[in-house]
Amino acid sequence: MQVLEKDYSHPETLVDTDWVSRHLSDSTVRVAEVDYDPVANYSSGHVPGAVLFDWKKDLNDPLTRDILSKTQLEELLGKNGVTNDT
Repeated sequence: MQVLEKDYSHPETLVDTDWVSRHLSDSTVRVAEVDYDPVANYSSGHVPGAVLFDWKKDLNDPLTRDILSKTQLEELLGKNGVTNDT
């Protein structure tokens, strides 16, 4: 199955590995890795400088068992260096 840019609401936010490689030292770029098994996968290799989010612990509200609210997500991202300027 081929996924096309037109299949995304905001395809302008998609980048490829070459783009990431060229922007590793760009202070306005923050790479985030979201993983279901973060300890095993992140420790075995990741993009240098990437911030790690545990899908189960960081991105799911423990009370509602749903994804974080906009406010909760903004707070989490901000604590990890993801801002309007990155």
